[in-house]
Amino acid sequence: MQTLIHGGDWAGYRQQYGKDPLDFSANVSPLGLPDGVARAIVQAIPTADRYPDPLCRALRAKLADAEQLPEDQILCGNGAADLIFRLVLAAKPRRALLPAPTFAEYAAALEAVGCTVQRHFLRQEEDFAVTERFVCAIDDATDMVFLCQPNNPTGQLTALPLVQKILDRCRAKGALLVVDECFLDFLPEQEHRRLTAKSLLPGGGLVILKAFTKLYGMAGVRLGYCLCGDRELLDRMAAVGQPWGVSSLAQAAGIAALDETAYVDRVRDLIARQRPMVAAGLRAMGLQVVEGRANYLLFRAPEWLGEALRQKGVVVRSCANYPGLDAGWYRTAVRTPEENAQLLETLREVLK
Repeated sequence: MQTLIHGGDWAGYRQQYGKDPLDFSANVSPLGLPDGVARAIVQAIPTADRYPDPLCRALRAKLADAEQLPEDQILCGNGAADLIFRLVLAAKPRRALLPAPTFAEYAAALEAVGCTVQRHFLRQEEDFAVTERFVCAIDDATDMVFLCQPNNPTGQLTALPLVQKILDRCRAKGALLVVDECFLDFLPEQEHRRLTAKSLLPGGGLVILKAFTKLYGMAGVRLGYCLCGDRELLDRMAAVGQPWGVSSLAQAAGIAALDETAYVDRVRDLIARQRPMVAAGLRAMGLQVVEGRANYLLFRAPEWLGEALRQKGVVVRSCANYPGLDAGWYRTAVRTPEENAQLLETLREVLK
């Protein structure tokens, strides 16, 4: 059977056990698909016999208003992963710098085009934070730099002044900086505005990745977009992908999702309340927890923990395949109070 590099493999669990797990391995909204988005998908079904708009005109217009950017600085794709692959196919970097640990899809895309991946290993004693040392790791041979904000799986944030320094260094060395903000939307609005790199787009050399997948519980719909002031680069990204990369149903879902402001507030409030409670519960069992700010937590536990939980119907994300971590590290999503309580209770059972 194919080994998967991501969490969220509910189908594999169902095939093995004949039922669905309580899944903490995927970091999507615990509130499910918003009602307005579900209605929009149903209402769009009569258009499914036609090709979707390849330019995502209506969706990009709505995004331009939401992001306060021109439409021609926005490109939509079949999830953020699609855009990562389009970007490396269009830019063709020869040497790229990644923090480690970080999201696996960056390296997968880079290696698919023959790019050499240089990893800057973050330090456990610093809770895997990105520091000034990452700036210094960008040299004349670097063509592209990826920064996940907040980082996956650590949940650590990089302050905007440090992002500015990273971007300045990239511009000086002729490298393109890619900032992945797919999880940044889970933070409170004020904090999100303070940390987003959108204000750094003028001047070039920057691509920002965003997704509907996580915040709106739309992982199965597949919809993401990127922001970039380099229109020529966006044109090349569009050209290297298949022409109908975003289905008509996904486009309708995205347009509707942007109106779900009350839903977003509920998700943010839930995560803000539940994350410290889950972290405290893990620490009460003697587990080491990284103090992240995302809708997930990285923690250290016995290597056998993942399989023991799986046998009891609970799935967390093993981080054994993240460069910079080992089989003793796990990532858990933060979900509803009831689900979080069940996770902690099951953990107590297997660790006693």
